[in-house]
Amino acid sequence: MNEIGVREVEVVVAGAGQAGLSSAYYLRRTGYRPDRDFVVLDGSPRPGGAWQYRWPTLTYGKVHGMHALPGMELTDADDLRPSSEVIGGYFADYERAFDLRVRRPVTIGAVREGDGGRLRVETSQGVWSARALINATGTWERPFWPRYPGQETFRGRQLHTAGYPGPGEFAGLRVVVVGGGTSAVQHLMEIAEVAAATTWVTRRPPVFREGPFDEARGRAAVAQVEERVRRGLPPQSVVSVTGLPMTEAMRRARAAGVLDPRPAFDRITPTGVAWADGTAVEADVILWATGFRPAIDHLAPLGLREPGGGIRLEGTRAVRDPRVHLVGYGPSASTIGANRAGRAAVREIRALTAARSSRPSQPAFATAV
Repeated sequence: MNEIGVREVEVVVAGAGQAGLSSAYYLRRTGYRPDRDFVVLDGSPRPGGAWQYRWPTLTYGKVHGMHALPGMELTDADDLRPSSEVIGGYFADYERAFDLRVRRPVTIGAVREGDGGRLRVETSQGVWSARALINATGTWERPFWPRYPGQETFRGRQLHTAGYPGPGEFAGLRVVVVGGGTSAVQHLMEIAEVAAATTWVTRRPPVFREGPFDEARGRAAVAQVEERVRRGLPPQSVVSVTGLPMTEAMRRARAAGVLDPRPAFDRITPTGVAWADGTAVEADVILWATGFRPAIDHLAPLGLREPGGGIRLEGTRAVRDPRVHLVGYGPSASTIGANRAGRAAVREIRALTAARSSRPSQPAFATAV
């Protein structure tokens, strides 16, 4: 007998960013009906995934590698508008066009073993019971803050990319930017125009990539991330395997000394940062552009992690529980990768559902994906 108040669906999609919306699109196209056969739950207040939180000066023209969602191109976008507005509007139009009926804001507290071999998805708006979960929760909710000796003594301001407001608040200040990725470079180039001084600190020397990021390079990068996932290790960041794409603006910034990295400091002082050789830099702000970690704590009750700390996958399926599909995780943590992984996850779920007598009915528009 079903627990009172528990809603049953075939599939719960957790997250409505690129990965979640592409998965919902393929579910819809295959014949799964929103709110009846599947439900999309999103923790954000409005459409746009993590893009809605990007700083205002990250205009659409500065975005690297935004790939369209399946079935609907993003056309006539103004390169000068904030990416949060452009992509947020595009995602909203997409949800309406394909009638995806995203429920938000809904926070998922935990996913547990349910009755009858189903998954129990506990949320801020009740409990769903599902045969499968497509987890597309991304990383934005889990900013990574490194720890250094003396960090708590710093008298200035510390903030992370997740809370970066744009360059205006750093006018006349001395700013240390920590991190070797694209966000760190974008922050530095903006802040350097208004700050009294900037210092770039990276854990390892950054690698600048010349030339186009072609298909062969893309396959090689994905293969490196896939190997870590197969070994049950946490996925690497994209930049760690692809390098930083060199642009004319970056060349100018390097020539001006803005993109001149220093190695990681050893400690934080009340007034700045210091290295073991006795050198130090005074700072008013430390900006941690140190990336994010997968937001998967709600999956902890299922025991999916390997000893290495990651979740091992076969395709999109978690090895320790094949009812759980991770999309936008590891090798699919890119806009085009998320599209492909969403399609692959739905294919696997559809094949499994087809073997059960209780599979969802197939409307006339249902097609193979």
